[in-house]
Amino acid sequence: MFTEIGVKQVTIPLPFRLNHVNCFLAEGEHGWTIMDTGLNNDVSQDIWKPIIEQHEVTDIIITHYHPDHFGYAGRLQQLTNAKVWMTEVDAQAGLTYWEPESMKNVYENYKTCGLPGSLSHELTDNEESFNLRVKPYAKVDHYLTEGMKIGIGKYEYEVIFTPGHSDGLVTFYNKEKSLLFSTDHILPKITPNISYWFRGITNPLQAFFQSLEKIKVLDVEYVIPSHGKPFQNATKRIEEIVNHHHERLEKIVESLKQPATIYEVNCQLFRNLNIHETRFAVGETLAHLEYLFQSGQCKKSLENGNWYYYIG
Repeated sequence: MFTEIGVKQVTIPLPFRLNHVNCFLAEGEHGWTIMDTGLNNDVSQDIWKPIIEQHEVTDIIITHYHPDHFGYAGRLQQLTNAKVWMTEVDAQAGLTYWEPESMKNVYENYKTCGLPGSLSHELTDNEESFNLRVKPYAKVDHYLTEGMKIGIGKYEYEVIFTPGHSDGLVTFYNKEKSLLFSTDHILPKITPNISYWFRGITNPLQAFFQSLEKIKVLDVEYVIPSHGKPFQNATKRIEEIVNHHHERLEKIVESLKQPATIYEVNCQLFRNLNIHETRFAVGETLAHLEYLFQSGQCKKSLENGNWYYYIG
């Protein structure tokens, strides 16, 4: 498939349980385009070094601001003088999220989740550790917008705005080949993390459902994701993902017969996680709780500095 569409996949290892990110390299009219970059670390540097020595890179597309996609963009830009493309909302997030003032807010918000002991500090420290993995920051030259047409390899793709996993995540769709670069919006084996961090879109799970529906109506045959292998039948996978989240919502409703903190609900859903994974689990739990709250299926109150969610 990759040869047919004129795209090369560049898989970069990650130091997490989700142990890789798929980045892409494609020839354009005026030079080569890179889509996503990996973290700013030695692994990414060693993989990209021979590639940029052999290809004149003119453009870097960042699908969203998360460090495994955005982190090495700034260094790559310095090495290639390429133009960087992102959505405006995720450019703003990527350039500010890991800064000290933002991390203070992160810590204060964690304290309202009912976390035990020093866990608020540990989660904040883990989040703050990514500061060095996203710097130097890229200079964003162009904003990706809904409906924009972009050449990637041999074909033209439509930019589709698909918030949920991040507020400004985009996918790339080619109607002729019925092909979607799904980035982190639709993954073949795992469900994308949908988290709320007390900022940005206040109901990211609802946004995610709407974004999935936007892709579902296209009836895409071939999907190239940012994690995992390419697969067929986007509609089938979308239905599986939606069903998974509704099952999780039903489980949460059962746990809210008595008022519960965000962390108490989190512990009903997730087990045996390290600090990095716990951070995502807490965010995902909160996203589901906020979906239930904003759809009128539960209530919430702030008591003694902690948020409690409950039915009735």
